[in-house]
Amino acid sequence: MQKKRDYDKEYKRDHKPTKDKKDRASRNNVRRKALKEGRVTKGDGKDVHHVDGNPRNNSKKNLRVVSRSANRKKK
Repeated sequence: MQKKRDYDKEYKRDHKPTKDKKDRASRNNVRRKALKEGRVTKGDGKDVHHVDGNPRNNSKKNLRVVSRSANRKKK
């Protein structure tokens, strides 16, 4: 007899809502600021890169505008 999957339990295990939400909100905030400053434009294929990899560290020295492919490649 096959064991039934507990989809709710799997979802809760795989999705950490508070941390993920805060990280995404921080990334969006930085992108909006860069748009206002004119560092990026909509549809330009650029990302705002966090040098140390921490999306909540939004100090100017930690941010760089790079191409989308450079920002998302595996290291």
